[in-house]
Amino acid sequence: MLKSPYHGGHLEVIVGPMFSGKSEELIRRLNRAVIARQRVAVFKPAIDDRYHQSHVASHAGRVLEAVAVPSTAQARDLLGGRGTLLDAGAQVLPDVVGFDEAQFFDEGLVPLSLELADLGVRVILAGLDLDFRGEPFGVMPELLSRAESVEKLTAICVVCGAPATRTQRLIGGLPARRSDPVVLVGAAESYEARCRVHHLVED
Repeated sequence: MLKSPYHGGHLEVIVGPMFSGKSEELIRRLNRAVIARQRVAVFKPAIDDRYHQSHVASHAGRVLEAVAVPSTAQARDLLGGRGTLLDAGAQVLPDVVGFDEAQFFDEGLVPLSLELADLGVRVILAGLDLDFRGEPFGVMPELLSRAESVEKLTAICVVCGAPATRTQRLIGGLPARRSDPVVLVGAAESYEARCRVHHLVED
């Protein structure tokens, strides 16, 4: 990988429960970079096809073109110039790289993000910091600890209207069990935003 001409490489992480506006904020930041005529590359996990296969999409309906990848290794290959994200004549990295639903990426996301930042790239990652059980989710804890900037968003608890920091998983209208699989891609039909008091997990 060759250095970006911008030397302000750093990590920005946007976290919060579902329905807190993480993807909306990611799209906003990336659109500003596009307006500033910076080179932008955006990735999403291939597993997340709820709204669109080739776009980052917010629950509110905003979209931004992205590349769906099954692994961090494929994102690395594309950024290394073996795909279509780089202008072959420019021979440089994008100025800004975004990752949506970062919690679904494998452990390779951390070293890739750090490498990009060290090369002068602004890396923006959005994802759930907690899984449906209220436990740290995947690679997010390490990304949070290594980021220069962290923004933790809240949603609105559907039970009491308080700020919601948890994602409630529902199976047939009832709280999911702690032993259920951590990864279950879904939206309003499977999940709600809840505050700490009203977040429930069956043992």
